[in-house]
Amino acid sequence: MTQVEILDAAHDGAGGYKVDVSRGERIGRVSSEWFSRPDDERYLSLSDLFASVRGRTERSRTRTVESAAIRVDASRENAERLTLVLPGSDAPVAPTHWSFGQLASLVGAPAAYLRQLPAPLARINLQYGLTSHRAEQVKTLEIEDGRVELRAVTGPDYGRIFDHELVAAVQRIAGNGNGDTRWKVPGVLDWSTGIYNPRVDITRDTTTLYASDRDVFLFLVDDLNPIEAGRLPDGSPDLYFRGFYCWNSEVGAKTLGMASFYLRAVCQNRNLWGVEDFEEITIRHSKYAASRFAHEAAPALTRFANSSPLPFVNGIKAAREKIVARSDEDRSAFLRKRGFSKAETARIIETVLMEEGRPPESVFDFVQGITAVARDKPHQDARLDLEARAKKLLDRAA
Repeated sequence: MTQVEILDAAHDGAGGYKVDVSRGERIGRVSSEWFSRPDDERYLSLSDLFASVRGRTERSRTRTVESAAIRVDASRENAERLTLVLPGSDAPVAPTHWSFGQLASLVGAPAAYLRQLPAPLARINLQYGLTSHRAEQVKTLEIEDGRVELRAVTGPDYGRIFDHELVAAVQRIAGNGNGDTRWKVPGVLDWSTGIYNPRVDITRDTTTLYASDRDVFLFLVDDLNPIEAGRLPDGSPDLYFRGFYCWNSEVGAKTLGMASFYLRAVCQNRNLWGVEDFEEITIRHSKYAASRFAHEAAPALTRFANSSPLPFVNGIKAAREKIVARSDEDRSAFLRKRGFSKAETARIIETVLMEEGRPPESVFDFVQGITAVARDKPHQDARLDLEARAKKLLDRAA
């Protein structure tokens, strides 16, 4: 069955298809971004996002200076504001909240404490730290936007990957991100019907394209082309679609990274449901970060975008067909031999019985039971451990 035929077969006439989100993992990373972003950090297309982050790069410059040569001033016009004068320039530079924290960290001063002091007193403390600090080079990122602001203070070997470079890499596979290619902002799951609707207007409330003064985050899916990977207990197709998210900070607030996966649905508050085959890579902004991005991260994104789903589908099929337990004794032995405790074993078997209406028999059954138990774990480390063990089982079956 082709992907288009699957969509037609699963179509309910209301603009979507039935999904079973009781399987796989739930991932809340995109939801956290969605909840925290104000309107001015939300973009309706990749072209608008690119124009914004590219524009600030064009207004910025970076240079390396001696930290001990930085002069701190308390503005006479505003007693609450500190300014900096950098070597080689007479014009004052206003530190952002983020770069002030980086500068304070550089000299070992608590930024939160300095922010509470009157500007003249904070100036004395920060200047003393910079002057007494052993001479060390730092890399600055300054932007001209009505006034000159200091956006970042990093080590001299900081390997900056600009936010617009990541957005451009995504544009090469996703166009504008609004459906002009197969990659787009996701649709929405209707919890009352279990129907996932991939065709939803992109608004500031539904978009998953974000940028602030210190980072970017993008999430796109291929949800108009669902893939059938077996059947559900009621005989209906078990449908997945591909998705990925990526992030970066050109000012040192976080690494560059991207994650690719298959999923079954995205709900209104942008939680990812029924996630399988999750893979993530991160790149620290070290000296060779730009090279790694060009030769590792960007090609990996393109490979995933253009890859065939057959390995994933065949892996799921193999896991479904590999029967490993036919009795209660077999079921307990299978899990206990793989390091699960007695309590975990009982919980996994009980969960499958409750959700599937029968005890686990195949590797896929056990994987679904393990990930379902993981979703209920209150502590992230315990949840990630279970999910990793489930993925290991699935990979071995494939």
